[in-house]
Amino acid sequence: MKNKIWILAIAFAAILASCNNDDNGNSSDTAQLELRLTDGPADYDAILLDIQRIEFKLNNEEGLEFPFANPGIYDLLELNNGVDLLLGNHHLPVGNLKQMRLILGPNNTIIVNGVEHPLQTPSAQQSGLKFNVNHILEPGMAYKMWIDFDAGKSIVETGNGGYILKPVIRTFTDLTNGMIEGKVLPIESLTTVYAMQNQSDTIATALPNLDGYFKFMGLPEGNYRLVFDAQNPAFSDKEISPVSVVFGQINNLGDIIMTP
Repeated sequence: MKNKIWILAIAFAAILASCNNDDNGNSSDTAQLELRLTDGPADYDAILLDIQRIEFKLNNEEGLEFPFANPGIYDLLELNNGVDLLLGNHHLPVGNLKQMRLILGPNNTIIVNGVEHPLQTPSAQQSGLKFNVNHILEPGMAYKMWIDFDAGKSIVETGNGGYILKPVIRTFTDLTNGMIEGKVLPIESLTTVYAMQNQSDTIATALPNLDGYFKFMGLPEGNYRLVFDAQNPAFSDKEISPVSVVFGQINNLGDIIMTP
């Protein structure tokens, strides 16, 4: 009798373990992906995207859906200087994550100098905003990935005063995330920060927050020249180089003081 009870207890424990594995994803054939949305700055008041669904292409299978719990309208310009939006954290089948798509609803707008305009998003309601990923998901691994809009390059103004979204998007992971941060003072200098390579190639742009803080994310490893361009003519421009970037590390430059 005791043996029967013991066997039943073992069987019951096995069933519970199986149920738990089904709920959490089997680590032998899935990988966990935390997906976040971020953006570079642009000279607009707001860029409001109606994000409704996220799809992805894994290996050769298209139209797979990444669970997105909070569809709605999001302002891309709130997502810079290290601020991002969590889109989801889920187990996916392993393999080559080739492509992702943001499927948009119809309510996309841009605000320029206080005036709201419709933002045309050709095909985004049907085929979505497509961008290549080409990242291998390995069994049992956990990844953090950012979808990085370049808002400044993604908006095209038409001749009749309209605006079209032609997205410039890249992705990076926690394994390919080189970072630079600092604080530009005084605020009155109205400084824009450029991360440059090869003397003339602008890799990224930052508009500091109201407290002067700026942060670059997703930079490739290497040395950079940081140009601090003061929009207020009462202050002089400044350069710092070389500024090194190593994946997975933050190069904190501290306070950068702009001089009159």
